[in-house]
This record gives sequence, C-alpha cells and structure tokens, in this order.
Amino acid sequence: MEYYRNLPHFHPDGASLFVTFRLHGTLPMATCRNGAAFATADGELERTTSGPDWLKQPEIAECVTEIIRQGDKVRDLYRLLAFVVMPNHVHMLIDPETTLPQITHYVKGVSARQANGLLGRTGQPFWQDESFDHWVRTKKERSNIIRYIEFNPVRANLAAEPGSYRYSSAFAG
Repeated sequence: MEYYRNLPHFHPDGASLFVTFRLHGTLPMATCRNGAAFATADGELERTTSGPDWLKQPEIAECVTEIIRQGDKVRDLYRLLAFVVMPNHVHMLIDPETTLPQITHYVKGVSARQANGLLGRTGQPFWQDESFDHWVRTKKERSNIIRYIEFNPVRANLAAEPGSYRYSSAFAG
C-alpha cells in the first residue's frame, strides 16, 4: 500500500511497521523524510520541555497503553511487537492486520477522546494529525527497533532499565 499526505507512506504486504505519533503542539516532524532526520527529531522529542506532555500523567499514559493493547488483543487490528508511551509521543512496532490509516484512526481517535475527557478538554486536538511510519526490511532491523523502542525511557532518564517503565512492552510488572 502506498499513499501520501505530508509524508510518503509505503507499506508492503506482510511487513512490520514502526509507527511514531506525537501530541499536537510538540516538535514538527514534517522534515522526517528519512531515518537520520527521524532519529534527530525523535531525540528532540525526548529532550523537549516545550509543548504538551500529557502522557506524563499516569492516568493518561495508562489510558493510551490500554488502547494500544486493545488494538492487538481485542480489535485484532495488528500484532503488537513492541511499544512505548513517552511523555509527548508514542512508538509502536506492529504487524498490521488492516491498513495503517485504520489502525491509527482507532488508536489515536479512541485515546484522544478518552484522554481529552480525563483532561477536561473538548473540541481540541490531542494528537498531531500525521504519524511517521517505516516498514521493517530485515530481522536484524526489527530487533534493533524493538531495542530502540524499549530503551526509549532509559535514554530519556525516565527509567533505569526498560523493564521498570510501566508504559512499555518491556514492563516486567
């Protein structure tokens, strides 16, 4: 499948997808047209102190975490390989069972409604409209992405080790 919005999106059948979406009002990712630019922007998201960080609130992070898990276990939209909910963005590695627009519509739509309700907000955007996605080409790349996702909280000084960060597939609790 191939489509364009602000970024190009190409998803070969059967490929795992690395997907990142961020809160509305955080750093722009329109320049993330390749891996190096994405890594730079993602590093900035980890370090930024400007813009919303609603996902830092435990009830909001738990809400998003549960919806991500439901997309796999309840809705069968994808097989969840790894994820992390950071203070201002989310990373997921998935094997899709449907199109990425349907997946992001569910995850971002349901979580936005629930999170905005918890925050007492109505009629305001929660997530940035567009997401960044990358199809995984090799088993080694897949392993590296899982490690990248699960070590994200460690690099951001939110956890001493991946297994201690509650809003991640690495959580050992």
